[in-house]
Amino acid sequence: MNSDKNHFSDNTSGNIAALTKANYKGFFFDLVIYISVMFLIREFYIPKVGFIANGLFWSFSTLIVATWRMKVRGVSWKDLGLRKPESLKKTVLVSILIFVCTIIAIVGFNLIKDQLPFEAAVDTSPETAVSKFGNLKGNWTLFFTIMPFILLESCLEELLDRGFLMNWIERLFSKTNLSIILAVIIQAAIFGFRHSNDLSERSITVGLIGLVMGIAYYAFGRNLWPLMIAHCILNTMSMMDRV
Repeated sequence: MNSDKNHFSDNTSGNIAALTKANYKGFFFDLVIYISVMFLIREFYIPKVGFIANGLFWSFSTLIVATWRMKVRGVSWKDLGLRKPESLKKTVLVSILIFVCTIIAIVGFNLIKDQLPFEAAVDTSPETAVSKFGNLKGNWTLFFTIMPFILLESCLEELLDRGFLMNWIERLFSKTNLSIILAVIIQAAIFGFRHSNDLSERSITVGLIGLVMGIAYYAFGRNLWPLMIAHCILNTMSMMDRV
């Protein structure tokens, strides 16, 4: 199998260069396995351990699959952007910028959603949050207890959706001039649908988050740290709003 491996080259800017030899069937095969596991694993839900534990189980299962396929292709997480940022100050500023852009995208959608040519299902996530996270209203102890797991899940989503999924989609369409655009749009659509499994306000909102994160991944040198920080800030603010 060594002769079939493809390698990403790394340059001083940290950007991923083209593969030495394109293997479209290989990347398509990887994506079929990965996306199948991503959705099928969610059919396994253990009520006794709660939503957060199940969510982490789903993400770590998908992480194992992604790491397996990366090993086959000779790719590391460092190649995909999990590397030390060149500047801590710049990383923090970029993270804040990504967070602000995400909020603008969400607010913009809420302003125009009634003018859309289709009707999205109403977002019921606030009502289901109690069953997922427990009653957080006024319960700061519960908030600080579950937040480490929420932040871990936020980082895992960036690793998987922006790190692995986007790069594999980009490689799949690397013969076209639209490979990056397709990678950004497709991963955002999958990201949004996975959080709601229908065309709802929630799936569109989450999809917009994925869209902003995807654009930022390419715009800021394919480094995952600013995305993970921004995602953690976003989810922290969302959870604080429930307390």
